[in-house]
Amino acid sequence: MNEVLGWILDTVRQVDPVLRVLLAALGMFLETSILIGLIVPGDTIVLVASTAITNWAEWAALFAAVVVGSLAGESLGFALGRYFGPRIRVSRLGRRLGEVNWVRAKNYVDRRGGVAVFVSRFLPVLHALIPLTVGMSAMRYRKFLAWTAPACVLWAGAYVSVGWLAAGSYRQLSSQLHYAGYLFAAIIAVFLLLALLAKKLIVRSEARHMDVPGPDLTDADMPHDEDGTRAP
Repeated sequence: MNEVLGWILDTVRQVDPVLRVLLAALGMFLETSILIGLIVPGDTIVLVASTAITNWAEWAALFAAVVVGSLAGESLGFALGRYFGPRIRVSRLGRRLGEVNWVRAKNYVDRRGGVAVFVSRFLPVLHALIPLTVGMSAMRYRKFLAWTAPACVLWAGAYVSVGWLAAGSYRQLSSQLHYAGYLFAAIIAVFLLLALLAKKLIVRSEARHMDVPGPDLTDADMPHDEDGTRAP
């Protein structure tokens, strides 16, 4: 396994560092922009790119690129939601996503405001829908950015660091331990498992804020503040 993994990591490392950073930024831009996040595996792109990191300067460059790419993609989603949101929602792609997911995203933004923006970055489906949904709400872009930026920073820091840690551990131990490749795989697997468990816990704890209201009181009947949060 060491030989195969070493070949893969060396192949990634041979890619021009600037190109790696740009590809990661592009991947995150597509992953967080209008519904493309449902197709483009941004987390995989970042993990693969981070395995080629050899020092803190490269870590900082990739980290910055991932954050900037994420913010650019989410900003595009916000802008498209602001100007074309209803059209996108009834488009073929929007309908394929399912009306229930649109309703859940709207309920979440209405009820949780900025918290929904922050939390959704770590949730499947919603991370692609929330920027569009917020764009269609009364929340201002400045507040949207204030909530999504720290989420993007936290996400980028975790994924870039884990990829570097796993690959760095392998390179240090591969000449001494024949099972170093399994150590690399274990680090990645444990991280992804923890990320999956965290997503499930978040969904469970936040589900009540996404549920469709009962027939006696619809979400549209509830008063809202100008930033999109439900008024007390």
